[in-house]
Amino acid sequence: MGIRSSGREAAFQMIFALDTCGDDSDFVINRYWRALPFSEEETEYELHPETKAYAEACVAGYAERAGEIDEKIQAASLNWRLERMTRIDRTVLRLGAYELLARPDVPAAVIIDEAVELAKRYGTGESGAFVNGVLDRVAQIAGRSTTR
Repeated sequence: MGIRSSGREAAFQMIFALDTCGDDSDFVINRYWRALPFSEEETEYELHPETKAYAEACVAGYAERAGEIDEKIQAASLNWRLERMTRIDRTVLRLGAYELLARPDVPAAVIIDEAVELAKRYGTGESGAFVNGVLDRVAQIAGRSTTR
């Protein structure tokens, strides 16, 4: 798994924790890294610094812009209120929408593809298609091209 893919997966898990616990992002980030497993030889979890930095930037960025991001998702999700979405789908959408709005250096198609993979891995059989459709509309709202 690549640096950003690993970072996205970690960010997804942390944003899920934010949604579940309601703690602040700094607390969730610190608790997440402390909870990772250690080998007997390690005194600190070995993680590529760019992976950690990307994950933390995504979590902090989402937390700062949560209201705006949820509004964009709500506008793009036809007939679905955020509260009715599964927690997994909502979390993947929040991460993907954050990246679409705040990371112009990452192609929209890559963001959507990776979000769909997270949704398929952690969500239901319908999660991938649902996430794909909503994030495609978020990208359109944000003026991002999704050509692959």
